[in-house]
Amino acid sequence: MADRIRVLLVDDHQVVRRGLRTFLEVQEDIEVVGEAADGAQAVALAQELRPAVVLMDVKMPGTDGIQALRELRRSENPARVLVVTSFTEQRTVVPALRAGAAGYVYKDIDPDALAGAIRSVHAGHVLLQPEVADALLTQESPAAGQGRPGTLTDREREVLGLIADGRSNRDIARHLVLSEKTVKTHVSNILMKLDLADRTQAALWAVRHGIGD
Repeated sequence: MADRIRVLLVDDHQVVRRGLRTFLEVQEDIEVVGEAADGAQAVALAQELRPAVVLMDVKMPGTDGIQALRELRRSENPARVLVVTSFTEQRTVVPALRAGAAGYVYKDIDPDALAGAIRSVHAGHVLLQPEVADALLTQESPAAGQGRPGTLTDREREVLGLIADGRSNRDIARHLVLSEKTVKTHVSNILMKLDLADRTQAALWAVRHGIGD
């Protein structure tokens, strides 16, 4: 069997962590390697345990999830962070994704869907529940995406559509029979031409403009 996905649980409520652990431990391809009750502990454990995926709450006492995300990115920790929170306010979505979250879901997500979300972000995808995507679209800066879509080549539009489908660079490379380096170049060109900051903005731009499925 392939190596299991190492997961770190971060939530200030012990009952939540216990519930997540109980469910995830029955997944054959997922291993819970540790738990943290706040962001500071999460950063320290992520450095020590080197999990592949961190399930991170947003609102916690002391160092919250957003600050922890920023610290993980500054330390160049390779863990992919999936925000799992009960806070549905739109103002928490954008900061979390800007801080480096690979996905954002709510705690009422179906357990099997949560396991799928872990696998998805581990595979390199950006994962948002539909409600989260809606929040991002309404919160997106009016200045974002004011580049020139007409300058995109046919190949770049094709790559953009696959980004909107949640495909990683590796998936896109396989689908289009290109090298990952070529795909990365296309992604960089797309962001530059559309005046976008990251893949998440690119995916939302594509959805807004009807590119992709």
